[in-house]
Amino acid sequence: MKNKSSLILICSLALMASCSKQPYWDVPNVVNGVTTITGISTATSPGISTLDNSFTVNVTLPNAKPGDVMIVELLKQQTPSGSTSSQLLPLAGTQQNITVASNLTASVTYTKAQAQMVNAGDNVFVSWAGKTESASLVVTLSPATSINGPSYNGSSVKVIRGAGTANLDIIVAPKSGAFTGNVVVQRKNGMNAPWINVGSFAAVSQVPISGDDFAIGKDTMYYNFVATSGSNTDNVTVVVVDNDPYFFLKKSGTMAIGSTDGLNVLVNGALSATNANAILAVDPGTLMLHGGANWAVGGKSISFVPSTLANYATNSPTSAIAAYMAGIPTATANPSSGEGVYVFKIVNGPNPTNVFYGILKIISIVPNVSVSYEYRIGNTYAQLSSIK
Repeated sequence: MKNKSSLILICSLALMASCSKQPYWDVPNVVNGVTTITGISTATSPGISTLDNSFTVNVTLPNAKPGDVMIVELLKQQTPSGSTSSQLLPLAGTQQNITVASNLTASVTYTKAQAQMVNAGDNVFVSWAGKTESASLVVTLSPATSINGPSYNGSSVKVIRGAGTANLDIIVAPKSGAFTGNVVVQRKNGMNAPWINVGSFAAVSQVPISGDDFAIGKDTMYYNFVATSGSNTDNVTVVVVDNDPYFFLKKSGTMAIGSTDGLNVLVNGALSATNANAILAVDPGTLMLHGGANWAVGGKSISFVPSTLANYATNSPTSAIAAYMAGIPTATANPSSGEGVYVFKIVNGPNPTNVFYGILKIISIVPNVSVSYEYRIGNTYAQLSSIK
């Protein structure tokens, strides 16, 4: 019985030991009898761009000792002679011996030529190896030039015929410092068309672009951007597609006799017909549509020309404006007349940017009560600040 009790006690102690928390189950260092938990190595690099000559890799080696020598080497995917598959192999002539500093850091620099980097996207594996530490990092050659847009007043837009002028945004930013040269920009309207000089631009600038730059029947424009720094050249080509004109926004709602018998057409805001922002108003009884009395002052007006459901469905400002010009504008629109579709023109001030065209479709009518509608509006970039 005593032996059995001893056996149970030994097994219990063993089980307790195996289940106890051991925060130092893998201890890398013991200094003067005191356990020391160290970190892991890190490797970082500012990187390298197509306009830079070299790159630097910085490492922190917490498990090394000051004065340790690290062997640093570049490796790249290569296909050995006689093989059909690529392997990560050392690049000849790139091995360096780097000494760890007193703060357990080290740095190494390689040229773009040593790393055999030619085109954006080329990369190299940087290997650090020593008796007590190791680290690694993949460094990729990035383009120094970035092209964003098209945009208008900071908002992304499509290139549209007749919509005005937008911009392509240029930023040239080498890793080694500010770019002080110029970017030469060319364009061609079609793959086989000749290049045309657009101009020379600063490192951070905007290149104007308009749908009206495109020839009729040619909807593709190629833009080429070339930045040069010393012997390095960054060449970026972007493709821009032109779009036929269309109304940017489609709105819908209901105008009802009472407190919502007016409408601010620019923002589709329901309000009273007597409000000074009521561009459109509906009459009680007849439900005729016309300009709000307190808005249509000082030269402001809205006028209508009857149109068709087919014209509304095309969503074409060109067709809508042509129909307006061919018709006889009136100051009122009868929602029950014809197909219930009207092209309208709003004059909201003295400047050309205050003129808005749109096309209105009547959805339904409740006699003496309400008119439900849908409309399209906005066909120039400048109008985007006014219509919502």
